[in-house]
Amino acid sequence: MTRRTNTANRTAPLRPEDEKLGIGASFAYGFQHVLTMYGGIIAVPLIIGQASGLASADVGLLIAACLFMGGLATLLQTIGVPFFGSQLPLVQGTSFAGVATMLAILNGGGGIQSIFGAVIVASLIGLLITPIFQRIIKFFPPVVTGTVIAVIGLTLMPTAAGWAMGGNPKAPDFGSPANIGLAGLTLVIVLLLSKIGSGTISRLSILLAMIIGTIVAVFMGKADFSKVGTGPIFAFPTPFHFGMPTFQAAGIISMIIVILVTLVETSADILAVSEIIGTKVDSRRLGNGLRADMISSAVAPVFGSFPQTAFAQNVGLVAITGIKSRFAVTASGVILLVLGLLPVMGRVVAAVPTAVLGGAGIVLFGTVAASGIRTLSTVSYKNNMNLIIVATSIGFGVIPIVQPTFYNQFPAWFSTIFDSGISSAAVMAIVLNLLFNHLKRGNPDNPSVFAAGTERRISLEVLGSLQHGDRCEEGKLIDANGSEVPLLEPDPQH
Repeated sequence: MTRRTNTANRTAPLRPEDEKLGIGASFAYGFQHVLTMYGGIIAVPLIIGQASGLASADVGLLIAACLFMGGLATLLQTIGVPFFGSQLPLVQGTSFAGVATMLAILNGGGGIQSIFGAVIVASLIGLLITPIFQRIIKFFPPVVTGTVIAVIGLTLMPTAAGWAMGGNPKAPDFGSPANIGLAGLTLVIVLLLSKIGSGTISRLSILLAMIIGTIVAVFMGKADFSKVGTGPIFAFPTPFHFGMPTFQAAGIISMIIVILVTLVETSADILAVSEIIGTKVDSRRLGNGLRADMISSAVAPVFGSFPQTAFAQNVGLVAITGIKSRFAVTASGVILLVLGLLPVMGRVVAAVPTAVLGGAGIVLFGTVAASGIRTLSTVSYKNNMNLIIVATSIGFGVIPIVQPTFYNQFPAWFSTIFDSGISSAAVMAIVLNLLFNHLKRGNPDNPSVFAAGTERRISLEVLGSLQHGDRCEEGKLIDANGSEVPLLEPDPQH
């Protein structure tokens, strides 16, 4: 008996992310990850390709290149090689952070080749400075990580709402009851499967809900598969298909700011997913994850893609499914590679209505915010300034969400950093944590209004009457057997 126990202990994964689920389960969960982030990963090449004036066929190749590079970057991040890859369940894809900067480069007459050149140089500079970022992990206590995780979820909610409305604001049916109703149906299916399904069905609730939602959309006339057969079945991303990169100083400088923002966001995502799955991330592992981001971003333009980063929406999927295995995300990397090589498969996935993605996104992105709140619940707010750190950082992070034009009159470098709610909250939380918890000179002994409420006290008499197993539920005292303990009425003479 002892020998069997020892064998089981030796084969059990030392880290939750190292659990192996089997090929079938891994690819099922991996496909769920791909569906969750597919709309996000193709949005950037669509925007940049159209702004560049590329033909529709070349825009398709741009999308394929981004899928292909997302797959390569995901494999590197999840499997890892020496010095590269965090070995965490993080899906990599094209970063939204650089869209405004890339459009500015195009508007300046640089062309898409200048974008590629700026990305290569800025990413290599980012690779050189990752040792600085990996040393700051001690400045990411729960008061910082919880705040950033919560804001990640809040930042993504407008995306979910836009998807639920139909995705394209210029479409005549954008925001129609049919689109929102389809999103609502998908959301209800997720909730029902989560409640009444078996363990496996519950964990696959997002994927199953999107499949069922798509089937319903076909009958509603909201899903169009007519373009699936249009275009090549197989296409390998050709290096430098769009021309050799060119290098312009202004574009490179502005892209360096984007890379700094990407490093902050990726750091937040790495720490967020580590909190969610319950694993330890030290400075070395953080650095490995950031280096994987930077080397992937530097290589991406060779195939016609853009900066790579961890997708925050997939952090929410990890939280809601409870699937901590990095190998499930490795499977999603393989699927992205296949989609990049088989545009026909990408067109099938692209046929999933955006409203269906929106219904699932509400749960996914809300789960990210809830995970941040859960982390913040572990923070001590007694006789310190943690409450004002959380309050100010969340407020700062929400500003770009509720008022997207807030920083429009500021210099481009400033708005590039703070237009992202994630990086805004991260910068503020880090700075305030340094100011109040590391540089404590000048802090009041009793922070008064910035402390968390009134300190609670229980008399020794009350404490002595409690027994093992007693608990409070909805304002009632319940004993270990589940019976309510009657409370004595106060004596009017006292």
